[in-house]
Amino acid sequence: MKQETIDQVLRFRDDRNWKQFHNPKDLAISISLEAAELLEVFQWSATDTECENKLGKIKEELADVINYCILMADTCGLDLDEIVQEKVCKNNEKYPVDKSFGCKKKYTELE
Repeated sequence: MKQETIDQVLRFRDDRNWKQFHNPKDLAISISLEAAELLEVFQWSATDTECENKLGKIKEELADVINYCILMADTCGLDLDEIVQEKVCKNNEKYPVDKSFGCKKKYTELE
């Protein structure tokens, strides 16, 4: 994500003096609530897993999740690039290509 985008999200918050309300607990709750709204897009859709007709709502809810993640990282003093790269490295160790390619098993179930 571009630093310009992150700065825009933080500026939106700061222009409204909302940082005072952003503590890790409430931001974690907000992330979860917005993720639930993203999930709601697919509620009662039976076997319909396609998203073409739902892209507008998906974009809106996904943006909300990402915005709250940016705010959470800022509040906790975390660098988004750094934490994502660290997680990718951990996942590479847990899911080696030779054991996980084309397989949806959890890393504890890989042989």
